[in-house]
Amino acid sequence: MIRVENLHRHFGGFHAVDGASIEIETGSITGLIGPNGAGKSTLFNVIAGVLPPTSGRVTMDGEDITGLPPHDLFHKGLLRTFQIAHEFSSMTVRENLMMVPSGQSGEALWHAWFARRRIAAEERALAAKADEVLEFLTIDHLADEKAGNLSGGQKKLLELGRTMMVDAKVVFLDEVGAGVNRTLLNTIGDAIVRLNRERGYTFCVIEHDMDFIGRLCDPVIVMAEGKVLARGKADEIMQNEAVIEAYLGTGLKNKMKAGHA
Repeated sequence: MIRVENLHRHFGGFHAVDGASIEIETGSITGLIGPNGAGKSTLFNVIAGVLPPTSGRVTMDGEDITGLPPHDLFHKGLLRTFQIAHEFSSMTVRENLMMVPSGQSGEALWHAWFARRRIAAEERALAAKADEVLEFLTIDHLADEKAGNLSGGQKKLLELGRTMMVDAKVVFLDEVGAGVNRTLLNTIGDAIVRLNRERGYTFCVIEHDMDFIGRLCDPVIVMAEGKVLARGKADEIMQNEAVIEAYLGTGLKNKMKAGHA
């Protein structure tokens, strides 16, 4: 699905991504881990068009997408969520989802004047789809709640719901567990697995919770200092001495091996 070849992203003299090459296979849930400052989010931002690369190449299904802006990638089915959710806080949860699909008739002033029936029909269809998405995510009881009133975990579910409004092909999730309690994190994990198995979504997930990564992800890619350090199954990664030292430091090796980190 996604191939990244010898990617570099520099900020002045700082090499945030330094020659990283990764592959994300179609139908996989790929984990991306590493210490803070490893370059994970910067890599996501370059793949998703938020930042241009200094050099290197990104392809999607064999097509060169290097440097394409996010709105072009959106139409190709590539979406990226952020560690801090970006909801429209004064709108309801349902309305937040209804805003996602592009090319709605109501966006054109001419249609707003002369095609009100068409707009109303589209809005009914979008509301029905939004309600279906919310039921899938088990937050349909929040449909009429202002999005700004949601908890951190509920906002992460809402962001996941946005990807369902456009039938995304590949979704990059940045720290879905940040600030989320264990119960909601399990709900998010279950939704990701169902989207992967039932709807064919491909995911790449940045996350520090190794239990979450181990339950969902295969393979797991490890970054350190802007480079790819290792790739393999979660249990293999947890036993890799170089990964343990780079990711957690030598003092926590035994905890990592025991699976408690």
